[in-house]
Amino acid sequence: MILVTGATGNVGRQLVHQLVEAGRPVRALTRRDPAAAGLPKAAEVVQGELETIGRCLEGVESVFLIWPFHTADAAPAVVQAIRRHARRIVLLSSGAVRDQPDSSVGRSHHDVEQCVEQSGLAWTMLWPSTFAANALWWAGQIRAGDVVRGAYGAVPMAMLHERDLAAVAARALTSGPLCHDGVRYVLTGPEVLTQTEQVRIIGDALGRPLRWQELTREEERRRLLADDSFPDAFADALLDGYAQMLDGPPPVLTTTVEEVTGRPARTFAQWARDHAADFA
Repeated sequence: MILVTGATGNVGRQLVHQLVEAGRPVRALTRRDPAAAGLPKAAEVVQGELETIGRCLEGVESVFLIWPFHTADAAPAVVQAIRRHARRIVLLSSGAVRDQPDSSVGRSHHDVEQCVEQSGLAWTMLWPSTFAANALWWAGQIRAGDVVRGAYGAVPMAMLHERDLAAVAARALTSGPLCHDGVRYVLTGPEVLTQTEQVRIIGDALGRPLRWQELTREEERRRLLADDSFPDAFADALLDGYAQMLDGPPPVLTTTVEEVTGRPARTFAQWARDHAADFA
């Protein structure tokens, strides 16, 4: 049995589908009502929180762990609960552990990694580049018009499709002993794109001429804080991260997705076509 946390999120949902398609027994943990989760019928869907993860670990051998918190305070208890039942964790960590170690995101994920490493469990860490799904933040603006407003439009990003991230996680969860144990996988998309270029590519997928309008940092901060769907506590961390990315070297692309899964990483254009309905 494989437990997938965050099972109704972008990555977790993809992973559940891929594991079910591979014929693997899956228990999907979600905060949502299981009846409304929209997950495959073959998956066992349970409602709960990471803090109460011990209630759904019976019979579980491997865990896909997503860390949704901005601190690692709860990590020791969560990892110890997993250790009492499972033998393997695949942790969706963050590339910030390597690229921005002094950021709040880098520090918190580093601390979670330390808990996992010290647990005695077999482990695999996933260090993704920027999630392509982050572009869904612009969906409301794109539905309302042809202009996307934001700060740091020139920030270079190696956008990673959630299907590719889930595919690597699935290999790590289902392969034999030692195949992926003790490995940190640096995962990127196949190209580096600015936010301005991403908007244009989404427009191409929609058949509409979209354009980027640059805001100052303070203007973007006010916009994020006014957005009820965006967590206020993450606004400054996000903008600080963008500023560091703009000032630093461009992302280094890897071929890890292809090496692990046997197929090249999907382009952002493919992601935009896959998600065209989300912007319509």
